[in-house]
Amino acid sequence: MDTSALIGALVASQAGALQQQIATSVLKQNIDSGKAVLQLLQPAPQPPPTANLAPGVGANLDISA
Repeated sequence: MDTSALIGALVASQAGALQQQIATSVLKQNIDSGKAVLQLLQPAPQPPPTANLAPGVGANLDISA
């Protein structure tokens, strides 16, 4: 191999490494944005049902007195 072929291979290798770094960064951003979308789509937590509780349990408490 002559010098120009070695230099060309080195440059191509560095370009491939840079492309890999960029692809990894973009993939991480896509995963993070996907997580954010899923958080937005999840319903808000609901309070536990009070159907089986005794009367008055879970009602508002008047503490003004």
